[in-house]
Amino acid sequence: MQLETLTYARPQGWSMRPFPALDSESTLVLVFAARGFDADAQALGELRAAYPRSRIVGCSSAGEIAGARVHDGSLSVAVARLEHSSLEIARARVPSVEASHSAGVELARTLARDDLRAVLVLSDGVTVNGSELVRGINAGVGPEVTVTGGMAGDGTRFQSTWVLGPNGPDTGLVTAVGLYGERLRIGHGSRGGWICFGPERLITRSAGNVLYELDGQPALELYRSYLGEMAEGLPATALHFPLAVREKRRDEKVLVRTILGVDEAAHSMTFAGDVREGCYAQLMRANFERLVDGAGEAAVATTRSARAGEELAATLAIAISCVGRRMILGERVEDELEATLAALPKGARQVGFYSYGEIAPYHMGPCDLHNQTMTLTTISES
Repeated sequence: MQLETLTYARPQGWSMRPFPALDSESTLVLVFAARGFDADAQALGELRAAYPRSRIVGCSSAGEIAGARVHDGSLSVAVARLEHSSLEIARARVPSVEASHSAGVELARTLARDDLRAVLVLSDGVTVNGSELVRGINAGVGPEVTVTGGMAGDGTRFQSTWVLGPNGPDTGLVTAVGLYGERLRIGHGSRGGWICFGPERLITRSAGNVLYELDGQPALELYRSYLGEMAEGLPATALHFPLAVREKRRDEKVLVRTILGVDEAAHSMTFAGDVREGCYAQLMRANFERLVDGAGEAAVATTRSARAGEELAATLAIAISCVGRRMILGERVEDELEATLAALPKGARQVGFYSYGEIAPYHMGPCDLHNQTMTLTTISES
């Protein structure tokens, strides 16, 4: 695999000119961008002109990752030409949240082939139910296929996101990249670094991503009782206290869920992923060192799953971290990017974005929707 990474910022322009001469049918061009680039066609148009045969995919972000740095108002780009593998692109329109599951099924059906090794998913982050999307994808791909990706971002506004389509940035869209071939080496890892506290409670009433009751009590009131004075800042302060959700008590598998909003009249909370009745929920809190350590652990897991004892050449690392982590880490946000780079294979090129949800297997097997994690995907060829 031949690989180059570059960035674009105003008014400096592109970090590399001319563009890397890697255009081909088996070239993947990944673009992570500030939302405002949907109204600025110049930079994206220059990429399309330079790579007419390549597969160009990307989405808006809540911060663009380039190496160990995070930027705003920029483009972070990777250009990877596969030598022994192939690519296919599938797209699905999601006209309503209720269509999220069927969109996942459609994407999986379009990409299905015997030599499918991995699927990289980029989804609108506001209009799509990420939990239902991944359930639809899981229904159509086998356990041997690695599915990773993320939900597009919009800074801290949570208003509108976009995904690159055939005619440029588009809303209500999901794009999936199918990666095919025996010589592909795909790594993945997803870790949080949060600390659980307080009792584990049964989710006794919920609907999709809306939580109404825990242990038969109004969920919002219980949440407020734990936050104390910080409850006055809801829903913004909720980023510091997500929920850990398990199917069974003391289950090793924990999905982190971030609060997006509260409904005072219904005493409910809306999360960035589903919170199913019959599962158990427990509060979590942030610790700077643990968040950074969690990012490093994600990179270690990614490297172990990909290398399998082999020395690999060029490695593309796609880092997708949650906007909540960025807000909590503040000026220390780049610490987690330095931690991932330190644990990745020597010479790995890292690009990515801060997201509204991360898609990856918990450890192995089918993918899940995560919040508040650092999720990494590496792509190499042997």
